Amino acid sequence: MDLDAYLRRVSYDGPRAPTLSTLHALCAAHLKAIPFENLDVLLGRAIDLSEEAVERKLVHGGRGGYCFEQNTLLLRALTALGFAARPISARVRVQRPRDFTPPRTHVLLRVDLEGERWLADVGVGGLSPTAALRLDTDEEQATPHEPRRILREAREARGPHEDQAPKRLFHQAKLGDEWVDVCEFTLEEMPAIDREVANWFTSAHPQSHFRNRLLAARALDDGGRVTLLNRDLTVRERGRAPSTRRLASPAELLDTLAAHFALHFPAGTTFACEALDWDAP
Repeated sequence: MDLDAYLRRVSYDGPRAPTLSTLHALCAAHLKAIPFENLDVLLGRAIDLSEEAVERKLVHGGRGGYCFEQNTLLLRALTALGFAARPISARVRVQRPRDFTPPRTHVLLRVDLEGERWLADVGVGGLSPTAALRLDTDEEQATPHEPRRILREAREARGPHEDQAPKRLFHQAKLGDEWVDVCEFTLEEMPAIDREVANWFTSAHPQSHFRNRLLAARALDDGGRVTLLNRDLTVRERGRAPSTRRLASPAELLDTLAAHFALHFPAGTTFACEALDWDAP
C-alpha cells in the first residue's frame, strides 16, 4: 500500500504508532477527506474491490465510495501502521424497525488494541462515527460529532434457540435526545468472498437502495456534516437545526458535488436514478 499517499489524502501528519489516539485521529481525518458516495453505481460502473482498484479510486483518483471500498482502504492503512484489525460483517439498521431483518451488506472493522476491542467504521454514510468506539461497554461514548454507544441484545429477545445464536450488538447514535440504531453485528468476520457477494448485491441488485438513490456524505471540521440524498442537500452544524435545500437542475447537482464533496464530473454527466426527478418541484 502507498501509505504516504493515503495519509496525504486524508491530511494526516500525526504520529504513526498504533495507539488509540492515532486510531481516533485517522477515523476523523478519513471521514472529513474522503466522501461516502455511490455515484459509480448510478453511472453503471462495476465496483472493483481489489486493493489496487480501491486505492486508485479513493486515494489517487480523489473519489469516495461506500462501505466495502471505504473500510477496505482503512483496513489496509491500519494494518500497514501495525494495528491488529479485521473486517466484521454487519446489517445497516438506519430507519429500520427491530423486527425487520436487513441484508448483511455492510462491513466494519474490529481493532484489538492494548487488551481492548474497538469498532471503526468509515463507511456508514452520514452516520459514520468520527472516532473508534469501545466494544465492551454500553456507556455513552463521545466523538467529535454525535455521541455513540454499543448495546447488547438481551437474551430473552431471541427465539427458543437463542443459546445457539450469537448475541447481536447494536451500534447507536444519539441524534438530539433520541438514540437510533445505525447497524447490528455479531463480531463474525467477513472474509473477502463474502464481501464480494455483498458488494454485488449492493451495487447490482435492482432492489438495492444504492441503485435507486443518490447518496453522498462528509464530516465537517466543526462537528457538523453535509449530506446529499437525491436532490436534497442537508447541512448540519453543531448546536443548530439542520438546513436543507432542494437542487433544481443536473448542472446544480454537479456544482454541489464539486463544492461540498470535492467530487468532479464532466459537464453534462447524468446519473441513472429515478429519484432525481428534475421536473418535480
